Amino acid sequence: MVDRRTFTTLLVGGIAAPKASFAQEAKAKNIFYSAVGPELTAYSVDVDESALIKRDTVSAPTKIQYAWPHPSKQYLYVVSSNGGAGSEGVAGDKHFANAFKIDPASGALTPHGAQLTLPSRPIHTSVDQSGEYLLTAYNDPSGLTVHRIKADGSLGERIEQPNPLDNGKYAHQIRVTPDNRQVILVTRGNNAPVDNPVNPGSIKTFGFKDGMLTNLAAIHPGDGMQFGPRHLDFHPTQPWVYVSIESQNKLHVYRLDPATGISREPLFVKDTLGDPATKLRQAAGPIHVHPNGRFVYLTNRAFWLTDFEGKKVFAGGENSVAVFAIDQTTGEPTLIQNADGHANYLRTFGIDPSGRILVTASVWPMPVREGSGIVPAAIGMFRIGGDGKLDFVRNYEIDATAAKQQFWAGMVTLA
Repeated sequence: MVDRRTFTTLLVGGIAAPKASFAQEAKAKNIFYSAVGPELTAYSVDVDESALIKRDTVSAPTKIQYAWPHPSKQYLYVVSSNGGAGSEGVAGDKHFANAFKIDPASGALTPHGAQLTLPSRPIHTSVDQSGEYLLTAYNDPSGLTVHRIKADGSLGERIEQPNPLDNGKYAHQIRVTPDNRQVILVTRGNNAPVDNPVNPGSIKTFGFKDGMLTNLAAIHPGDGMQFGPRHLDFHPTQPWVYVSIESQNKLHVYRLDPATGISREPLFVKDTLGDPATKLRQAAGPIHVHPNGRFVYLTNRAFWLTDFEGKKVFAGGENSVAVFAIDQTTGEPTLIQNADGHANYLRTFGIDPSGRILVTASVWPMPVREGSGIVPAAIGMFRIGGDGKLDFVRNYEIDATAAKQQFWAGMVTLA
């Protein structure tokens, strides 16, 4: 855990790049978007300086849950809800999908086309490889929708699914396979310690054609009660799928399979924590494969509280980015670093396309025992070495709260 003294020493106040970065501003082609509550802010990324330059802010109708760029990089699709984030346990009654046009020079966003109303709180959204469909996952009730994307990039009608679909329990991510023939719905279930209710996790796979889905398989060990998958990512050149297992703090590796979406059994299972034997509650987080395919990164998160001198403070645990080297022959990952996250609860992160920097986003400020008692929410900048390991550069403090969280952030390359 980062303490306040260390955090303050490393903190750079506000979002502003060093002077050296402004000379390279015109060449910046990467944008880091950060969503705090309903507000979505664009930052130019200076890769050489590992720095951000604040640009423009737009607003969604309510709290942003997730966003995904169109393959053309001309549009960004944002899903939002007044349930969930910042009001856990509240289903909410306002749920939307919006398209924004991305300015190719600055990354600034402007609303594009009609707003869609969604059936419940969306937890994740993505676009298929052709750019013709927006797929959205819903956590409670667990489910998914497919909407058509029009030729001009705006959102179109929902495609009704003719077949009953196996949506599992607590869907958390929806992705289309690289060949665009299958959809994978990662359903986390609820099987971490003290979860109530308790239900199984699973990876659901579907055939995908013309926006229509058909059940293929449910992938999970045993009855799924010791399996809480959160997110997956694909290797850029090999048929390997890397899955973060949230509830059990594991990394699973599967092989793409034309019949079942992914292999029935994992090729490899690895621990993600620096101390896998810890008794503190932990949760593995988002996962991204390096653009060169040689490394895979995922976060370890600890954000639970305990009583201390009459107040609630951080209970302890590992907030880190786990770095794995990937064997290019077998796909086996080997843990080579647990880099201190320098903030608590790293829910999202991004990697620039050149693979030289990794940018994290923590959800909210965390009360702690040390120093002045608060570790702020932040955007964290890390350099990626040739060996894949991370070197922390700086934090940018973000004005987030438990009610107005930095719930999503991600990297987009401009068209």
